[in-house]
Amino acid sequence: MPAADAMTAPGFCRDCFLPLAGQEKRCRTCGSPRLLRHPELDQLSIAHIDCDAFYAAVEKRDRPELADKPVIVGGGTRGVVSTACYVARIHGVRSAMPMFKALKLCPHAVVIKPDMAKYAAAGQVVRALMQDVTPLVEPLSIDEAFLDLRGTQRLHGMSPALTLARLVARISSEVGITASVGLSHNKFLAKLASDLEKPRGFSVLGRSETLSFLASRPVGFIWGVGKSTQEELARDGITSIGQIQQMEKPDLLRRYGSMGTRLYHLARGEDRRTVSTDDQVKSISAETTFDTDIRDLAELERILWPLSEKVSRRAKSDGMAGHTVVLKLKTSDFRLRTRSVSLADPTLLAARIYDAALPLLRRETGRTAFRLIGIGISSLVPAIPTQETETLDVTAAARAKAELAVDQIREKFGRAAVARGIGFDQDDRPASGYDLLSTQGKWYGRGTS
Repeated sequence: MPAADAMTAPGFCRDCFLPLAGQEKRCRTCGSPRLLRHPELDQLSIAHIDCDAFYAAVEKRDRPELADKPVIVGGGTRGVVSTACYVARIHGVRSAMPMFKALKLCPHAVVIKPDMAKYAAAGQVVRALMQDVTPLVEPLSIDEAFLDLRGTQRLHGMSPALTLARLVARISSEVGITASVGLSHNKFLAKLASDLEKPRGFSVLGRSETLSFLASRPVGFIWGVGKSTQEELARDGITSIGQIQQMEKPDLLRRYGSMGTRLYHLARGEDRRTVSTDDQVKSISAETTFDTDIRDLAELERILWPLSEKVSRRAKSDGMAGHTVVLKLKTSDFRLRTRSVSLADPTLLAARIYDAALPLLRRETGRTAFRLIGIGISSLVPAIPTQETETLDVTAAARAKAELAVDQIREKFGRAAVARGIGFDQDDRPASGYDLLSTQGKWYGRGTS
């Protein structure tokens, strides 16, 4: 957008929300330089909101003394960075970076272990504030979502853009964190826009500028174009979106199959996806990163059991069961291995999840040492209360009933009241402890689970 057009476009102050009167560079009412102008500002209604360095922002909110310090949220020295605040990012720290590398880049950083319960609580408040302005909210994660604000102008008495500005102000005042906004005419462009001016950004991409904005961007800006696709395109001499804009759809389809169709449309800023309120979980999983690499099968099996229980607890809480059990392993050189098995019937029981994953784990262990293990269920369906107990397999039915009985005991006395023997070291339990239960420190006889 030419500078002259920008200075005469409709707009408002992002701090006091009053309309702009002319070509001022600061708000004439409150003096803020945070002014928003765009020729299509009142015509766009698809937004993407993303909280800024969410985990780190919540930690800084609760510990004000960390406000100007580099903060990294993540595991120990063997873990990875979950989130780095913007002060740490100045030093080159990025999400998913190995912790040892992050601390080399920023040795004076404050490292905080993730507190997922606290982040989930903050995320729920953010989600509720979003739903206050429109029922069409499509969550992407705990701290970001698409919003469709079409038709809300009459409800709120203001444009979608102004509604969004007031929304992020509420997030700041009521949750104590900041968020960035992307506003455009479809989801693809709204997501791109929200990343342009972080933190506390508000970027607008109109229809008239879509092609020119995309043309100079690298092909990696296109949703779904990962490293391998970028390499394939580069071998054909294609590195910018502008080059794709010059190609015909049949040529792209012939060269790249179904990906060619996506390339053709997204390179032109065309995205027909709607904002969907169906936020059903697609999978349930749990994982852990070790302080030192582990290759011993017995030790990996012991670690796998509490992870299976964690997945089971979430599945039971969500009322979901999975047709597929997925095992995740990461080697010491960060190579990821994912193995899965399909079940005849969906499950939400820890024992079945664990038992299904064991053969997968045993096939992978031997010479390889692992730094991470995870387990999960996918292909989720709503759980039927009796589906795990009403079965022709008498043994399986008994085990299911035993596990559900244990759940009831834990609900009454706490999670530590009952533990399955597989979760203990060999020296801490009887030789037959796999099927034994320990209740408040006392061993009981062999059960059916």
